[in-house]
Amino acid sequence: MKTRDEPMPTTDPRVDAYIDNAAAFARPILVHLRAAVHAGCPPVVETIKWGMPFFMHDGKNLAFMAAFKAHAGFGFWRGREVVGAGKANDAMGQFGRLTRASDVPGKRQLARLVKEAAALAAVQRPAKPKAGARPALQVPDELARALARNADARTTFDAFAPSHRRDYIEWIVEAKRDETRERRVLLAIEWLAEGKTRHWKHRAA
Repeated sequence: MKTRDEPMPTTDPRVDAYIDNAAAFARPILVHLRAAVHAGCPPVVETIKWGMPFFMHDGKNLAFMAAFKAHAGFGFWRGREVVGAGKANDAMGQFGRLTRASDVPGKRQLARLVKEAAALAAVQRPAKPKAGARPALQVPDELARALARNADARTTFDAFAPSHRRDYIEWIVEAKRDETRERRVLLAIEWLAEGKTRHWKHRAA
């Protein structure tokens, strides 16, 4: 039973709709993840960013979750500081490809990690030195048009770290022939729709 001092969960009906529209296997996974985040950080606020559910704390990104055709993903915005490198695979987030309930950490474990992530969110991340920083690359027109036609691929691309986006962009713009460029765009959309990084084959080997 809740006391008057305990905040009521701040939910977003768009997240409800996202879960309802997810594949059957993903719904219980998303429900479990959502409950664990609220348990670990009761003041958390839900929203939708880049087409997927995000959890905010004190106005800062805390965690996110997403469902694809064959797997779900979950991660902390400052994931490396919370769980280290995480699972080395091609999935979004730090917990690998979530396809069944047994793939998901328990609610207590997740809630503990959420508390750590919330504490980190209250600490200003030190600014990285600008000297020598690689400038962002412009998304080639062919890739931009293809992403606009595929919501799953666009969601993955937008949520990827700049280095992962750069991997795809450089791979496409370095193609010397139009046919090669078109083929790489098609492959990029296919892999992005499945939540894969550009070099997922090497990681899976």
